[in-house]
Amino acid sequence: MAGLIRREDVDQVRERARIDEIVSAHVTLKPAGVGALVGLCPFHDERSPSFNVRPSVGRYHCFGCGEGGDVIEFVMKMDGLSFTEAIEYLAGKTGVQLRYEEGGSARPREEPGKRQRLLEANRVAAEFYAEQLMGPDAAAARAFLAERSFDRSDAEHFGVGFAPKGWDALQRHLQGRGFTQPELVASGLMSQGQRGIYDRFRGRVMWPIRDVTGAVIGFGARRLFEDDQGPKYLNTPETSLYKKSHVLYGIDLAKREIAKGKRVVVVEGYTDVMAAHLSGVTTAVATCGTAFGADHAKVVRRLLGDTTAGGGLQLKSGTSLGGEIIFTFDGDAAGQKAAVRAYGEDQRFFAQTFVAVEPSGMDPCDLRMVGGPEAVRALVDGRVPLFQFVVRSKLDEFDLNTAEGRVGALRAAAPIIAGIRDTALRPEYARLLAGWIGTDERAVAREIQRAASTPSLREAPPTAPGGDSGPGGSAERPATGGVPQLPAPDPRDPVARDERLALVAVLQYPQHVPEVFDTLGEDAFAVPAWRAVHSAIRAAGGAAAGRDVSAAQWVAAVLEQAPETVAGVVTQLSVASLPEDREAAIAAFVEGVVRRVVDLGLTRRVADARSRLQRLDPADTETYQAAFAELLAIEAERRTLRESANA
Repeated sequence: MAGLIRREDVDQVRERARIDEIVSAHVTLKPAGVGALVGLCPFHDERSPSFNVRPSVGRYHCFGCGEGGDVIEFVMKMDGLSFTEAIEYLAGKTGVQLRYEEGGSARPREEPGKRQRLLEANRVAAEFYAEQLMGPDAAAARAFLAERSFDRSDAEHFGVGFAPKGWDALQRHLQGRGFTQPELVASGLMSQGQRGIYDRFRGRVMWPIRDVTGAVIGFGARRLFEDDQGPKYLNTPETSLYKKSHVLYGIDLAKREIAKGKRVVVVEGYTDVMAAHLSGVTTAVATCGTAFGADHAKVVRRLLGDTTAGGGLQLKSGTSLGGEIIFTFDGDAAGQKAAVRAYGEDQRFFAQTFVAVEPSGMDPCDLRMVGGPEAVRALVDGRVPLFQFVVRSKLDEFDLNTAEGRVGALRAAAPIIAGIRDTALRPEYARLLAGWIGTDERAVAREIQRAASTPSLREAPPTAPGGDSGPGGSAERPATGGVPQLPAPDPRDPVARDERLALVAVLQYPQHVPEVFDTLGEDAFAVPAWRAVHSAIRAAGGAAAGRDVSAAQWVAAVLEQAPETVAGVVTQLSVASLPEDREAAIAAFVEGVVRRVVDLGLTRRVADARSRLQRLDPADTETYQAAFAELLAIEAERRTLRESANA
């Protein structure tokens, strides 16, 4: 068995792997001051961004749920990897050749971490399927694509392939590449039978399903032949890589445009995603064999950077500050049910949600074939608000020509209006509802008010499992995870605020910290939490030790000296934003805030010295004179500090 990865190789991986690039594959990050980025936390559901990343120190911290660490810890927590697997994953992305303690050689290819092996098996399988698409046995697959107006270049762009009809074509190929039978079963590429394993996908058109990083984690397959007794569509089963409730087909291609345009279009199938992208709707994604659910919503929200409370404010351009989620459904009963399910997820968004329905029942793939790319774009542009669609669908269940039907329709629709997150929209929808039903607006308003005051009549808004900071950011919370935490400082205490700012400055910009900081004693900080961090800084060599190394190395050195109860606080401070957002003014700001804390400490010492002097008996001349001399020395030190600051 291979030994531990060498420490210097781990350090090299940590230095080469840019944390902002790794995190950006999962979270849309926005600038938040000099050298700081912020986004919605991927580890808990939140409405306003409290997930901070500081690339210069290579660390992240969520001020909402307390999760924090470096790039390795992010990959471990995000993808459920062990430490070794995370190092191997990042080494592969950064080109670092890992060495192991036993023998000093690279780990043999048959022994990498399990996750990487499964990813590699899926990657090789995707290449195999793509190659088979051009073979003589794949005529039916090519015809399937051609009938839907997809050519060879389209297939190559989306990685579409063909699974041969034989029972072991892929198995023989992968075993020839060194993969074991247990690995092939674990990957979901093989099924286990009484006589052994066999190819799960046979005689089908294949779509590789990728995660946001572009790694192949599974496949979707469409039946082609009459003798295939399996379902029309067959996906990879649940594996350690493939969780259908989290997966969105096309997310790897759409993620940048989603983040850029603040819009995501949710379609129903693989060919619909292809048709949408080829028609210019490059933010299209699809679920894989399951309805759009809560976990899908979290993925979309993070990419949108969905932070606007109240559902988003409508702009003149037609987009909202919080972004847009557009669901495309068929106009039949099944499509209406899907829209109602999507309405159930609407409260999870702080973007505006819409529905784009093709009345004749055509999906984007059919629409592109009949009307061309323009028809697909027109479908999306003709979206209607989700609430409007759901309400109108509900009204269709009643005969509005009768009094009973109108009353029933009102009672059915009122809870939907009452559940609208943006209360400013409710009166407008109440007015519209009165017109659609043909009844008095006041009666509609009363019924909506009754529904709003009766919890059982409306869906309760979801609560974030990790808590929520609310609009305007969140207060710092101690990290969780079973580690005893230091008492949180009072945010209203001006001394605590100043001491915190000084430590943030020292951790992030040691090169600008005045030398006087390193003369501070162990009791220089009044707040216990900040005193503990200062102690770790002193143990790491003081601010002077941070001037000759990178910011990431400096923070890592402080963390090595910090007890477990203090490490989370160090991480918080290392990514926290400073109130100064002008890069040219950072040096002066850092010097000023550090000198202010030093001055506070000296002022506290002056007060203590004076108090002690007052308690002494002047008759005890020697003791009294020594205390008086100490007071004069501290006052002189403070005077010198202030004069140097004004010089």
